[in-house]
Amino acid sequence: MNSAFLNGLRADGAPPEPFERRLADLPLTVLVGVTGVGKSTALDALKSGALRALPDRREVTDAVMILPLAGREVRDREERFRLTAQYRSEHPGGMAQALGLLVADTRVWGESPVFDGLRGLDEVQYAAQSFPAWRFVALGAPDVVRVGRLLGRGDTFDQVNADGASDLRAALANLKGVQDVFSAEELENLVALSAQGHTPQDILAKVKIVVSERRHYDPQAAEAFLRTLPPERALILDTVALNPEQVAQAVREWA
Repeated sequence: MNSAFLNGLRADGAPPEPFERRLADLPLTVLVGVTGVGKSTALDALKSGALRALPDRREVTDAVMILPLAGREVRDREERFRLTAQYRSEHPGGMAQALGLLVADTRVWGESPVFDGLRGLDEVQYAAQSFPAWRFVALGAPDVVRVGRLLGRGDTFDQVNADGASDLRAALANLKGVQDVFSAEELENLVALSAQGHTPQDILAKVKIVVSERRHYDPQAAEAFLRTLPPERALILDTVALNPEQVAQAVREWA
């Protein structure tokens, strides 16, 4: 692990200092959801209180998974999914297992930090069963909505090879696994996004991100599992039915 990426966090190994606690033992609040479901709104609501946000999933992934496996920085989202899948083949709990092996300096992160976030059934189930003090805020949105949000957010991290987008309809139809995520009508709606000022390359790139993510993580299965937990441990929100202000209010009231 490259600890330079993770201020105030280190791998478990040496005995903890008096001001250190294993994340496995802290009452961690964890955001659950795939890209584009609105986790930033929930995170802002949690940080408006006394909770402090740990380095996010991307930073922990770089330090714990990507750099040890690839030996370099990796920006392409599909390659990152491949590398994190390789990590999960040896660590079934994925990010949840990686977090549980970290020790936090409570002078930096406090006694009840927030983490953004976990994805999929394997990570959520591992976390809930292994770390009984952890609590979960799950957010969901349809995949078509997620594509639209990715197109609108302009995150430079949302990089993926989008060659072949000159015929967007054909490129989407030939995308591996796309029929498992989008209906024929939804694909037509995605093609129509080009009339709203989005380039075919950008649309194809964002659809690739959503399809790749769904191939590796199942948000519906994760949500179904979280519904089996007591309400004080899991809050589940639909970020289409609720606007950002309502999401934030629900999180603050639950927290």
